[in-house]
Amino acid sequence: MLTIEHGNDTSLIERARSVREVVFIGEQGINPALEYDDLDPVCIHFVGMIDGEPVTTARLRPIGDGVGKVERVATLASARGNGYAKKLMLEIEDVARESGLHELKLGAQLTALPFYERLDYTTFGDEFLDADIPHRMMKKSW
Repeated sequence: MLTIEHGNDTSLIERARSVREVVFIGEQGINPALEYDDLDPVCIHFVGMIDGEPVTTARLRPIGDGVGKVERVATLASARGNGYAKKLMLEIEDVARESGLHELKLGAQLTALPFYERLDYTTFGDEFLDADIPHRMMKKSW
């Protein structure tokens, strides 16, 4: 069963980074200098674990005016297809609502658009490159 923790303590950030390293740096070839930024300390990190091992992660960063940005959403290949990322995103939305946010935005890799659309996110703006990977901005309001 998936358990989800959130916060911004150092140990949680390290568990989040362990998933991000495998997915973004290992699988997708993203430069570590791009992946690891100075925003981690100001974000709320979410880590989904199976038997105490991190398998999925994301971070939430308030960006002003009741809006938050979901970033660094990643799930280990061995854990994909089990609904873990969906559960993680729903937890992020719950925490965002409880924190007074009314909208979430995110930059989605084009291959992930259908996943976010199933969660009622809508695209806006033009396609753009982030770490040389095509993305679109998406948002969800309540």
